[in-house]
Amino acid sequence: MSLLETIQDPAQLKSLTHEQDIQLCQEIRSFLIEHVSKTGGHLASNLGVVELTLALEKTFDFSRDRLVFDVGHQCYVHKILTGRRNEFDRLRMMHGIAGFPKPSESPYDAFVAGHASASVSAALGLARARTRNGTDQNVIALIGDGALNGGLAYEALNDAGQSGESLIVVLNDNGMSIEENVGSVSKHLAQIRLKPSYFHIKQIYRKLTQKIPGGRFLYRITHAVKQHFKKTLLGSTIFESMGFTYLGPVDGHDVKKLCYLLDVSRQMAGPVLLHVVTKKGKGFKEAEVHPERYHGLNPSVPPEPGESFAAAFGQKLRELALTDSRIMAVTAAMPRGTGLQAFEQQLPEQFFDVGIAEGHAVTMASGMAAGGLLPVVAIYSTFLQRAFDMIIQDTALMQNHVVFAIDRAGLVGEDGETHHGVFDLQYLRCIPGMRIFAPATPDELRNMLSKALYECSGPVALRYPRGNWENHPAENRIHSSPDITIACYGTDYWEAVKCADLLEKEGIAADLIRLKELKPLPDKEVLESVRKSGRLLMAEQTVSQGCVGESIASALAGSGVQLCLINFGDSFVTHGSTKDLLDAYGLSGEKMHRKALEVFSFEGTH
Repeated sequence: MSLLETIQDPAQLKSLTHEQDIQLCQEIRSFLIEHVSKTGGHLASNLGVVELTLALEKTFDFSRDRLVFDVGHQCYVHKILTGRRNEFDRLRMMHGIAGFPKPSESPYDAFVAGHASASVSAALGLARARTRNGTDQNVIALIGDGALNGGLAYEALNDAGQSGESLIVVLNDNGMSIEENVGSVSKHLAQIRLKPSYFHIKQIYRKLTQKIPGGRFLYRITHAVKQHFKKTLLGSTIFESMGFTYLGPVDGHDVKKLCYLLDVSRQMAGPVLLHVVTKKGKGFKEAEVHPERYHGLNPSVPPEPGESFAAAFGQKLRELALTDSRIMAVTAAMPRGTGLQAFEQQLPEQFFDVGIAEGHAVTMASGMAAGGLLPVVAIYSTFLQRAFDMIIQDTALMQNHVVFAIDRAGLVGEDGETHHGVFDLQYLRCIPGMRIFAPATPDELRNMLSKALYECSGPVALRYPRGNWENHPAENRIHSSPDITIACYGTDYWEAVKCADLLEKEGIAADLIRLKELKPLPDKEVLESVRKSGRLLMAEQTVSQGCVGESIASALAGSGVQLCLINFGDSFVTHGSTKDLLDAYGLSGEKMHRKALEVFSFEGTH
């Protein structure tokens, strides 16, 4: 039996020797590589925090202390050590454990964490609740240096630094987010060089002065003098300027040193920032050399046929930009994921990666548009919602011509609630002057991108899903006397085709109408068909309030038409494969067919 298999409770970790710590870390890495290679998930980020997570679990008791992850994709080691090791065969699958922290899954998880830069805010809230309630839990925020690109992190650090609350912020500095970090913050962190031995000497000096008469006064005087000379000669870190006691940097792969400094941090009053330096992908050579490739792995399944929307977008935008120097590509730490890697390499002066700072990306792009350029902002749907205010105030209000390439619209599968792109349609359709396109194939995306750039004005959005898709024609089907109208948009068309085919086999004539634009809504053809058929079925990968089907239903109010709107209702969608989720929520072709037969009466149809 391996050492890892003997760990049934995190309390057992506290008695492990240094040699056992090293052995356990090796076993955890082997476990991660074996399981994540099969199930898919975030690998490199978890390999990089094995020792750090072990040190945190040895130092604190997270059944009562609170650990708030930032983004949270690096929580696998925490889950392994808090009783969920045996559930990793179903990681990120329906009814299995989530790939992110989830309090409903375990009392050891303090806070849902799927988006970057939020951990310090949440941790400060927990710390203030602790103080208000008169309890004594330790509160720790674990934030990566990539997440420090986000403005929310600085809002929280600024507040926490002057709060006086006992709070530990562990800065996991690996020089990476998903891609290599950009910006002045990463450069600042690279320049910070303090040795942990300094803090050991400082602790000894404090203890000695406390034992002699007048020692505390002496310590305060010498400490003040030291701080004055340090700031005068060396300056201070940005964190010290905000009011934090700064410790580090420390080797993030040395459990013994980490435990020591975490214990020092726990004993200090007020906010502390512990700077930990780790290597993303540690212990797996390929992941160390290419951490961006191993940030997230897909399950071990045959590759999907066809072309990805991201690749089609990146190829077409690069083709257009080669002949039009006004075109600028803007992304927020996602050049590879959004298909812009080749664009960045070939046209570096027309490419801007602003890091994890979606709001800044949008407002900067709007400034570019105001200056006569043609900016295209490529951001995943789930992350674009972080820039909602900037889309309204800084773009749409002035009708600046910014094209939003919204990747991962709809279901994204295993990443679950925090990553599904099921809200962008609602918050974009409510914005005056916004145009929204929904391609059904990669080729159609190429055409719509050209149209968005050169035939439209003001803000324009193209929303498209994750994954590979065939470039088959997505054509409407119209009957002279339809029995039912099926309306859809984007890649939901392909499931609607299956539904229509099943109905046709039963002698039910189904009009199939795909909406290429979602704002303004070209619903004339849908309304004409529905007035003939008397029945409308519409399936959408989105929540119900503000969906397209709701708008069409409103236009049909009082007409006596039978309606069946299939969507996610008023709920967050769990994690699982996209295929399983479509079926579970009634959006697969088979389930749509079954629902149509349940809801509508087809007696007398031909």
